[in-house]
Amino acid sequence: MEIVLIGLNHRTAPVELRERVAFTPEDARRAAGELRSRGVLSETLVLSTCNRSELYGVPQESTEDSAGAMEGFLAAFHHIEPAILRGSLYRRRDRDAVRHLFRVAAGLDSMLLGEAEILGQVREAYRIALDHGATGPVLNRMFQSALEVGKRIRSETDIGTRPVSVAFAGVKLAERIFGSLAGHTALILGAGATGEQVVNHLRNRGIESLRVCNRSAERARELAERVGAEVVEWSALDDALEWPDMIVCSVASPDTVLSRKMLERAMGARSNRSLLVIDLGVPRNADPGAAGLYNLYLYGLDDLTEIVEQNKRARESEVPRAEAIVEQHIARFESWQSSVETVAVVADLRARLASEREAFLRERLGSMPKLSRADQERVAQLMDELLERVVIDPAERLKGLRDLRRKLHNLEALRDLFKLGQEEP
Repeated sequence: MEIVLIGLNHRTAPVELRERVAFTPEDARRAAGELRSRGVLSETLVLSTCNRSELYGVPQESTEDSAGAMEGFLAAFHHIEPAILRGSLYRRRDRDAVRHLFRVAAGLDSMLLGEAEILGQVREAYRIALDHGATGPVLNRMFQSALEVGKRIRSETDIGTRPVSVAFAGVKLAERIFGSLAGHTALILGAGATGEQVVNHLRNRGIESLRVCNRSAERARELAERVGAEVVEWSALDDALEWPDMIVCSVASPDTVLSRKMLERAMGARSNRSLLVIDLGVPRNADPGAAGLYNLYLYGLDDLTEIVEQNKRARESEVPRAEAIVEQHIARFESWQSSVETVAVVADLRARLASEREAFLRERLGSMPKLSRADQERVAQLMDELLERVVIDPAERLKGLRDLRRKLHNLEALRDLFKLGQEEP
């Protein structure tokens, strides 16, 4: 029941190489099918994201070269010279492969510690493999356990709850001020990458209504269409400030976009209804002097950056708790693995001894023609009882052994000693 993993990620390979070995969902299905049809693996699963491409497998036979065969397949599948991948690929086996997957699902191996997206990506990769019959009992158990690890760590630790991007930090800040964002409104100034990140986070947090305002009306319309927002003409910005509960600025401009006077007029027109202004612009889009206006809450990039740094440190402090959960589930997986191995080895041992018994009886009883049929059956019965006594003691000892590493080592030794599961020469 060997488990082998090969792959590369953001730590071992540049983005240019990661792009070349990425798998689409269709690629993943085809690769899994080819690995199994060629007899390289009996079970396989492809996990591919923007930061990693990994092949998980259970080899048909336990050999030292199974990882090498998988690496050769990866290079050939993507039409890459193996030398190009050399130095970027990592190999993991058995316990190390299990630990690696569990840490990936937990967000502990991500570029952004504790990222939430990876758990969904692991779930989708498993679904694709399962739907097409590429997995079996080992990888099914392994990936189901990985999903459980990821969910436990997200529910029992704070490793993924604290925002570590300024865009998300701004949105979480809004939730601290307004509570739920359902029923609230937001105006986004700027239609670049930062503005789009903010919009997506707001949508995910349940914001009721969004408007986008940008100097380039075309850019504003493009973003608004993608996220289901309304467009505000740049010339109508003054009047638009009366509407939202929050304004997020990320405009590339050397000049102030929101002056104190503009915001003061807006607050008057709003009857001083609370207004949150999050300024992500560099240079700053909002006049810092506006922070003194009644019921206006102004936060700049420096404020959010400090929040992000605090959150990063808080996430890092949760790593030991997360790693402890990973180790718990590794022990559970190994316990399951050893129980399955024990049953299989004992069954193989019984089958081997039964085969030896048949050969022995044919050889010996054939030279004893004077024994009656009843005597022959009695001899066979006595041999069955003897062999069962031989098997039952080590079987019980294996089942009762609590040291998993020793148990797995003993199982492997038993297989080697009696040549279980091996073809006769």
